[in-house]
This record gives sequence, structure tokens and C-alpha cells, in this order.
Amino acid sequence: MNTGSDEAADAATADTVAGQTGAGPEGGTGREEKPLGSRAPEFVRARRVLHLSWQVGVFVVGLAVVVAGVIMLPLPGPGWLVIFAGMAIWATEFVWAQLVLRWTKRKVTEATQRALDPKVRRRNIALTVCGLVVVAALAGLYVGKFGLVMPWNVSQ
Repeated sequence: MNTGSDEAADAATADTVAGQTGAGPEGGTGREEKPLGSRAPEFVRARRVLHLSWQVGVFVVGLAVVVAGVIMLPLPGPGWLVIFAGMAIWATEFVWAQLVLRWTKRKVTEATQRALDPKVRRRNIALTVCGLVVVAALAGLYVGKFGLVMPWNVSQ
């Protein structure tokens, strides 16, 4: 029995974007992308009400995790990591979340490759050293002008 959401998942599975699957000799990564669509057990997908309940449960759990991650962004905690964990929970059931995670993984891989480029690394190291020199110079000027008074040495 094929429901409307199953048909959409089947159509999304058939629509693979060129370059997303590992193509081997053509320059791919050598690993296959998982097909898009629901990863719910077959007995759940076979019953429409049960599958809809499953999707609502996955959505609510994923939403709770994403909201916790958003709360952690200004507070101490691994906010972005928790947000991506919530997206991964959603990706077990929803095609849109799977596509967002694939896009994010591609962008992170591209950024990693760019960051590991020797020219970029040298530039980043040079900028970091220049920034540290500027901060040290400003700290030296501050200490030279105002002195260094530790909070525990302040007389009342």
C-alpha cells in the first residue's frame, strides 16, 4: 500500500542529484549516499495512521533537540552540535532534512579542504600572528599607561 508521503519519498529517492553518489573513477568519494525517504520500519510505513504518528513523534523529538541547541547557542554548551543532532533525528524521516544535512556535509567538506590548502594555512597563520602582535602591543600600552593592578591587591 503506497501512501501519498511514500510516493513523495519514492520520487525523491529516484531523483538523485548528479555528483551526490560516489562514482568511483569519475572522481567521486567511493561511497554511496543513502536513499532519501523514511527510515521507519516496514510495518510502520505500511499503516498510514501509524506512520503519521511515527512522523509526528520524530518531528517532536527533533524539534525538542533543535530548540535545546538554539538555547545553548548563547549559553555554555555545544549548541551547533545539538542543532545538527536534531537535524539528524529529523533526517531519519523527512526528505527535506536529509537534503539539508547532505548540503551541510558537502559545505563542511569543501571548507575543510580549503582550510587544509597550504596557501590558505600560511595566510591564516600569518593573520593570527599579526592579530596576536596587535593584541600584545595594545595590552602593553594599557599596562604602561594604567599599570597592572590585580583585583586581589586592590586596597579598599
